[in-house]
Amino acid sequence: MTLTTLTETTVAFSDAHNAELQQKAKDHLWMHFSRQSVMESGAGVPIIVKGHGHHIWDSKGKQYIDGLSGLFTVNAGHGRKRLAEVAAKQAEELAFFPIWSYAHPNAIELADRLASYAPGDLNRVFYSTGGGEAVETAFKLAKYYWKLMGRPTKHKVISRNVAYHGTPQGALAITGIPAMKEMFEPVTPGGFRVPNTNFYRADEMSPGLGLGDNLEMFGQWAANRIEEMIEFEGPETVAAVFLEPVQNSGGCFPPPPGYFKRVREICDKYDVLLVADEVITAFGRIGNIFASMTYDIQPDMITCAKGMTSGYSPIGATIISDRIYEPFKHGDTTFYHGYTFGGHPVSSAVALANLDIFEEEKLNENVRENSPVFRKELEKLLDLPIVGDVRGAGYFFGIELVKDKGTKETFSDEESERLLRGYLSKALYEAGLYCRADDRGDPVIQLAPPLTVGPKEFAEMGEILHGVLSEAPKYM
Repeated sequence: MTLTTLTETTVAFSDAHNAELQQKAKDHLWMHFSRQSVMESGAGVPIIVKGHGHHIWDSKGKQYIDGLSGLFTVNAGHGRKRLAEVAAKQAEELAFFPIWSYAHPNAIELADRLASYAPGDLNRVFYSTGGGEAVETAFKLAKYYWKLMGRPTKHKVISRNVAYHGTPQGALAITGIPAMKEMFEPVTPGGFRVPNTNFYRADEMSPGLGLGDNLEMFGQWAANRIEEMIEFEGPETVAAVFLEPVQNSGGCFPPPPGYFKRVREICDKYDVLLVADEVITAFGRIGNIFASMTYDIQPDMITCAKGMTSGYSPIGATIISDRIYEPFKHGDTTFYHGYTFGGHPVSSAVALANLDIFEEEKLNENVRENSPVFRKELEKLLDLPIVGDVRGAGYFFGIELVKDKGTKETFSDEESERLLRGYLSKALYEAGLYCRADDRGDPVIQLAPPLTVGPKEFAEMGEILHGVLSEAPKYM
């Protein structure tokens, strides 16, 4: 391998090595959520080789702003030598041991710490290796819990339209994106959908009610659809409701005021568990360790992953209330579920060190202080005719693109294809901004930078987006 050092934090591979990697990728690599035709066509893919702070570099030496924290994950920023050293030290001492009838110190200490952060009586931590597995755990546990309570017919789960909760068969049943599920039908039965909290589309979702002018009333309407679904399916058949504090897919839908208070009331009324899916929103993304605290949610379970280690090592967890844990405290009752690498010693050590960084550098406080500045910068884009809405919270924002700003008319599938994949993805790449242009629902651009950035970086991202989006109409 020929390697040319450009700067202290920048590397570039030789043309020959780049070509070699692209060929190997074409021959053997199957990327996730990606069109393999990109590689088959010979165009190749960006190969990211280094990260430092909020920047990443590809194998040609090109620098990008990481406007998505990898995948809502590198919350503490790239290139943390401290985390790498913690991982190496732990691997030398105890590289692996399962938590199947045994334990190790890091899994114990991390469980204690997560429980100390979690709201209410969420005191038990069940480890996995990622977010989808954490959701799968919560789904299976909800069904088993009700069987132990003598109510075996409670097996259905409710989630929101366009919501993404993972790809395992159970988690996929909870995911509310039909196009992501149809090729895998039949999926695990029992998943039912209710409206999300996209206030920008409130009048379309609730025609004739005039809710597009009243955020709080819209929130109550959306929450009441959960009650309606429980009653329609029968309370004795519904086990749990799965909701993200801020819904990711579709473009960052925050909860309206009073929404989660009403949802909790509904769940209590019908004896249904409430699961907060915080795979993205936990660990500072919204400005607290858990966004459930930001929005005063009292869930029965929290699922989390991603930012727990800032992506430096894989881990996930389902944090469970004392109520749900109670029947497992006695006799021979066992939750026959687990993962080889759940609570991995290296990942647990990295998570503990990562959480130390959060506290020492006050990353949550940084998000809470600077989120309004981030929003203000992005709202400058509303001057462009293609930008219909800017929404989100913390360091987690979505920009919805529209065909007609006055009517909120969205793009056809063909137009969305041209816009997102024909123009935006390439244009953002060339401009040096790594973010997400997505059409799960209506076309949106999502931004979720590392929690270490501030006004200077917001301005840089805003300038790039303004330039790229200003040119977008030419390609429609």
